[in-house]
Amino acid sequence: MKRLFSTLILLVFTIASLQAQSLKSPDEFLGYELGTRFTPHYKVVDYYQYVAGEMSNVTTQEYGQTNELRPLVVNILSSQQNMDNWEQIRTDNLKRAKLMEGDPVGEKIGIVWLSYNVHGNEANSTETAMKTLYELVRPGNREAQAWLKNTVIIMDPCVNPDGRDRYSNWINQVAGTTPNPSREAAEHDEPWPGGRANHYLFDLNRDWAWQKQVESQHRMKLYNTIMPHIHVDFHEQGSNSPYYFAPAAEPVHEQVTQWQRDFQEMIGKNHAKYFDENGWLFFTKESFDILYPSYGDSYPMYNGAIGMTYEQASSDLAILTDEGDTLKLADAIAHHFTTGMSTVETASVNSAKMVDEFTAYFDNAVNSPKAKFKTYVIRGTNHPDKLKQLEDFLKRHKILYGTGSTRKAVSAFDYMTGTTKNMSIQNGDIVISAYQPKAVLVQAFFEPDTYTSTSNTYDITAWAAPYMLGLDAFATETKVNVSPAEITIAKPEKVLVGNKPAAYLAKWETLEDAKFLGELLKHDIKIRFAVETFTVTGREFNPGTLIITRKGNTHMKSKFDELVKSTASKYNRSLYSTPTTFVEAGKDFGSNNVPFIQKPKILALRGNGVSSLGFGEFWYFMEQELNYPITMVNTSSFGRVNLDDYNVIVMPSGGYGGILNEEGMKSLNAWVRGGGKVIAIERAINSFVGKKGFQLKRRSSDDKPKKATAEEREQAALTSYADRGKRFEDSRLPGAIFKLKIDNTHPLGFGYANQYFTIKNNSSRLAYLPNGWNVGIIESAESHVSGVAGKNAKEQLAKSMVFGVENKGGGAMVYFADNPLFRAFWENGKLFMANAIFFVGQ
Repeated sequence: MKRLFSTLILLVFTIASLQAQSLKSPDEFLGYELGTRFTPHYKVVDYYQYVAGEMSNVTTQEYGQTNELRPLVVNILSSQQNMDNWEQIRTDNLKRAKLMEGDPVGEKIGIVWLSYNVHGNEANSTETAMKTLYELVRPGNREAQAWLKNTVIIMDPCVNPDGRDRYSNWINQVAGTTPNPSREAAEHDEPWPGGRANHYLFDLNRDWAWQKQVESQHRMKLYNTIMPHIHVDFHEQGSNSPYYFAPAAEPVHEQVTQWQRDFQEMIGKNHAKYFDENGWLFFTKESFDILYPSYGDSYPMYNGAIGMTYEQASSDLAILTDEGDTLKLADAIAHHFTTGMSTVETASVNSAKMVDEFTAYFDNAVNSPKAKFKTYVIRGTNHPDKLKQLEDFLKRHKILYGTGSTRKAVSAFDYMTGTTKNMSIQNGDIVISAYQPKAVLVQAFFEPDTYTSTSNTYDITAWAAPYMLGLDAFATETKVNVSPAEITIAKPEKVLVGNKPAAYLAKWETLEDAKFLGELLKHDIKIRFAVETFTVTGREFNPGTLIITRKGNTHMKSKFDELVKSTASKYNRSLYSTPTTFVEAGKDFGSNNVPFIQKPKILALRGNGVSSLGFGEFWYFMEQELNYPITMVNTSSFGRVNLDDYNVIVMPSGGYGGILNEEGMKSLNAWVRGGGKVIAIERAINSFVGKKGFQLKRRSSDDKPKKATAEEREQAALTSYADRGKRFEDSRLPGAIFKLKIDNTHPLGFGYANQYFTIKNNSSRLAYLPNGWNVGIIESAESHVSGVAGKNAKEQLAKSMVFGVENKGGGAMVYFADNPLFRAFWENGKLFMANAIFFVGQ
């Protein structure tokens, strides 16, 4: 028996030795040394699959595909024993997170998730991912083998394959045989739109919470089936910056636990040890905070993990720094490799404590959440489309909801009015309790005003879901018992009279109505819309109502009725019909005051000068949400376009000086007067401010904000250098929510109430249009609702135009000082864009 045991031990070591000898390094597999070029995504996937095929303790899982059909993969690796028990480890972890019933029965195994290359042109981390994978599973690496005994590692080599390949293909084409470190070299001058964003030019590192992009949707489905204890996001920053790692900068959300803070400190010190040994510079506790919930560090933090961002200086293949050193891709790989391995080491050393704290996190969430507000109530009387959006949002994040057990009045904050008053839960209301596993995430998403320890934040500071979705909702500090229940969503109403009515009518209330309209227009159905309230067959209809008359659609013949009804069913729209076009109140359908909708033929500008993210938001909206065709035109080709082929030009945020010179402005002005429409978004409106022939102006000289007193000026002048950041606190506006007064009698405001909550990212004030339509305005400094906004910034925005329309001859200019399509998650703004496209100027 003793001899048999010795033989088995020898056999195990022999197999391990053979594996160590046979497993190819990335250099051997790829045929070139890591750091000498950028690896195409398909080869990265090939290497990950190769390692999984060679090593029994590694598996590859494809969790989705990108828009350009590249695979999204992770490798899962650990000791052989852990991999054999992976399903038990995974389900035990979900039980600790209270996302599965029952008690864990296995050992305490830590789970570390390493995500690389979320920004496509921050590409060194994917190269690092191959090196890190190899060293973690290489049998000869005894340290790593010891770490894997109590730790499972999930490695995503490239979160953004489409953006990465856009970058890597470009730089591999333009770089010479020997990298040129000169900053003027072509290989450091990436063309528009750059590789940072994904196919639709979205920043995936700001999409964790909103999950508007397929990469995020697929990844978060997998994430919620595992719930790791650590998540690391590997990034790049300016080429002159030393390496950044945790601890994070302030503000750190008040719900982040002391343990999460302590572990960041612990892991930072371990990284520092290795960096100091190598003489590498680094910094911590600066720039990168834990507040906005949609990052690769903050979202995991709000889900019980230790979330961290690591930032390496960008090198391309090689670049000359201000200090006169040449930073090479190989250096960048070495730095990211070191922090990745150090993370696994620290996790392994603290595995049991890490798992215990993770368990305690969710125990506290269920039994004693820290949240100020204990219950959120969303009225069941909200529009069914908005309730469906809410339902999808909650389910996406595994947030529990149901019905309240009490009808007793409680004191609650009213999101729509910004006041606290007594309210009672009604039948049909959706109730979300903070006493649940996702308690911290609930607070992060629904808190009316985010607390920040400093105003100097990295991103926006307000995003509350009721404002985002446009919901009538309340938050109360009272705990309400919640019974699980599905959200009751009213079915569409169908009131159809006769086989061949004179007209079909459809309400205009949400973006789903715009999708219905767009589909009909694509089928050449002719449609009118109401600009005033009218009554027909005893039923009242609001402005914006779609009027689809039989007259004018005779070219459709027998297809007309079926197409209208089937399209209404496809988009789940209420549909009404009338046997007459004669109305009891309002304008008859044949009136000139019931405009005919000209089918939009849309030109959208992209390319140099245009914000790639701004263009991406509009492109995604049109193609994936509204599903209406556009023609994308590069700014460099705009001068050669026959504008008579289009009736709508969309200018996403950006600078258009290259095409709107004096001659270009003259041509555009003539086109608008001839019946064209321009939709200018955010910085695009600067092209028209103060220009001849346009009303758009900044604050008039006689309407300046209140000047600082002599005492205030003196105090500012004597601010110490150490407190220099405080000089700008009163002017900061890193992304806050303001209430707009809406003129919902204008077509741009159809479907809205008389107020709307906007995300405001700048304090630039536009004067009211003197002869135009000021559809969305900020009335006063008190219009600020939530988020960081300095005193001066708020005063500067008082009495300013945010959404406006300037009629010019037969056409119109639509001005959006704020982007209603912001990051695609600000759902309640999207109908403004549909109104601009379909209704304004008709």
